[in-house]
Amino acid sequence: MNQPLRFHAFSRPMVWGGRKLASHLDKNLATDGPHGESWELSDHPNHLSIVTEGPFKDKTLRDLMTAHKETILGHASSKHARFPWLIKYLDAHDWLSVQVHPDEHKVNDLWPGEGSKNEAWFILDAAPGSKIYAGLLPNVSQAEVRKASLDGTIGDLLHQFSPKHGDFLYLPAGTVHAVGGGILIAEIQQTSDATFRLFDWNRKDSSGKGRDLHLEESIACIDWNSGPKNPVTSGYNPSKPSNIAINKNLVDCPYFKIDFRHEPKASTISTNGCMQVAMVLEGEGSLSNNGSITPLKKGETLLFPASMNNQTWETKGGQSLLLATLTHS
Repeated sequence: MNQPLRFHAFSRPMVWGGRKLASHLDKNLATDGPHGESWELSDHPNHLSIVTEGPFKDKTLRDLMTAHKETILGHASSKHARFPWLIKYLDAHDWLSVQVHPDEHKVNDLWPGEGSKNEAWFILDAAPGSKIYAGLLPNVSQAEVRKASLDGTIGDLLHQFSPKHGDFLYLPAGTVHAVGGGILIAEIQQTSDATFRLFDWNRKDSSGKGRDLHLEESIACIDWNSGPKNPVTSGYNPSKPSNIAINKNLVDCPYFKIDFRHEPKASTISTNGCMQVAMVLEGEGSLSNNGSITPLKKGETLLFPASMNNQTWETKGGQSLLLATLTHS
């Protein structure tokens, strides 16, 4: 595995979604209705990503992890039965529920068979008036959260901010959060679909029924010592293209190291023996090695096996990547 691996994207209709996955990221959506998620890279039982081309064409990520786990994950292979991340793009046209995800300890009791869910967001687009809720305000009690979830005032207990393109937010498991109002997000998370809803904005389906809430499970997995979460900036403004290369670390935690890279001309990408995933945020370019060329277009996601050779990265007037590295696990 000396070259990047590309997989078919899998779109998911969601009541809170829109059409930006198609209009902004050129995704082929399964229906004409609202879509909230594009699963780019998944080894989760709910969807197994399929290789698009090359010697492993039509193989699933599960197939590759079964036969080539050490080659893909490198030094971390012994610690992961499944591929450690679920990579997505999100279109939060409407409001996602006010929700919380369990950590590696609480998930065993609250959702046996699922994994913990620490996640990170990079904001690709944010409409005027859009908002992110991230973390409880200081000194909020369990009794207050329980009451506010039932009477619909939970937003009053949460830290909030208006995001902008280029913001990055790390959300540790146990953080109460919500997002919506027209926000397009690149998301890197642990391989898990465990979500507990505290409040769903009194939303009803066509038959007048609301989605299930999980008040007790949410209360149980909230990290009560974790306060408000604020974004960090990538340092890049797409409305003012930069001729200066940017390589900025956004988070370095036990689950992933994530860097923002902007390259106006040419550079080198090396795994250094660590598995990486690249999400193409802006622009066009290509990777090349020994005559093999891999095009890079906005909205794509590529897996770099730990065994991959160094790649020459060339851009057409500038390109930006979100680069996640498996370093700690």
